[in-house]
Amino acid sequence: MASIGPNELFFLMQGLKWTLALTVIGFIGGGVFGLCVALARVSESALVQRATAGYIAVFQGTPLLMQLFVVYYGVALLGLNVDAWIAVAIAFTLHASAFLGEIWRGGIQAVPKGQTEAANALSLHYISRMKDVVLPQAFKIALPATIGFLVQLIKGTSLAAIVGFVELSRAGQIVSNQTFRPLTVFALVGLIYFLICWPLSLWGAGVEKRMQTATR
Repeated sequence: MASIGPNELFFLMQGLKWTLALTVIGFIGGGVFGLCVALARVSESALVQRATAGYIAVFQGTPLLMQLFVVYYGVALLGLNVDAWIAVAIAFTLHASAFLGEIWRGGIQAVPKGQTEAANALSLHYISRMKDVVLPQAFKIALPATIGFLVQLIKGTSLAAIVGFVELSRAGQIVSNQTFRPLTVFALVGLIYFLICWPLSLWGAGVEKRMQTATR
């Protein structure tokens, strides 16, 4: 059995780089589109509400693995030749937008109606009302759930290996095949995931606890 040396560790760090990059792209892109989804879900148009509810149902009701397959091979069927990481980034953005949109929709609807009524009394138009009054409070309410989804998104990037994307888990599999030390390699990979996700989980739990204390 070969030893795990600097080259193998460097290869794992390269995989970690792509895991973090994919997480950032998916979370930011999903956040932008998720905000649009959340606003559509609380709009006054019943048609827009039903359309976005269907969009959310599709992505929440199907496995992320299937979504990766559909986007990756669907783009190819359209005659577009894109790199695996672009297709994966699109899939994660769509996936995150559905979940974040629903999380933030709940946050918006949790804002006391008196806040909106006060904004209307001040004759604030829709954009100012949402930007200055509703959304800051909604995002604060939804922050623990948002952090929790971010943790799930980080771990979900491991599924990108199924379409040939070399992220941390796939890099660990390659190193394991080269060194014949699967327990050691995947223990190291698991430790890396833990060191990333555990502080985020603690942060989310702390935010939730402070919010519960503040509402008493």
